[in-house]
Amino acid sequence: MVSGLAAAVALAAPAPAPACGASQQHGPLANDRPGPAPLAVGDSVMLGAVPELRRAGFQVNARGCRQMGAGLELLAGRRRSLPDVVVVALGHNWTITIDEIRRALMILGRGRVLGMVTPRGEFASARAAIRAAGRRWPARVQVLPWAARSAGKRWTWDGLHLTPAGARGFARLLSRAFGWPLPGAQPKPEESQPEEPQPTEEGGAVAP
Repeated sequence: MVSGLAAAVALAAPAPAPACGASQQHGPLANDRPGPAPLAVGDSVMLGAVPELRRAGFQVNARGCRQMGAGLELLAGRRRSLPDVVVVALGHNWTITIDEIRRALMILGRGRVLGMVTPRGEFASARAAIRAAGRRWPARVQVLPWAARSAGKRWTWDGLHLTPAGARGFARLLSRAFGWPLPGAQPKPEESQPEEPQPTEEGGAVAP
């Protein structure tokens, strides 16, 4: 009975992948935003786009085989130094749950934005949890639809890992983060536009 239970647990748990490598951490090559550059956290998929993300203005921390639990540990360890915007691209090595996304929001606090990238591959439950989080916390969770954006394109060489074109597409998608408003931020006042000249009866125009 015990052996059967152990076998069931072994089948349910994600198998560790060999040769996952060390975490790679890199700063941005440019940062035009005020304050710290947005942080991108990912796995081996993100490793294929590190140069592109750095050029876009991200600080990057990626590691092969990384799962959401390890990503949460990374965020918790940096709680005091996290930037205003954090993008998480995980879910290729094991699924992501709504509870894990809630924990990420608790770590970030109410003044920051969490971007969640929908993963390609077998874990449809991760994509569903990410979309549900975007609906539940619309001011705090932004969904980056990588699975849909990359569908039908030759952006991966094995269904997951990026080709050069895929790396560029991945970085373009994540760069949406630079335009996100922060929770509670006041909208920028609209710039006053000059009034349009009013036409005269002769078809000309007069100043207002």
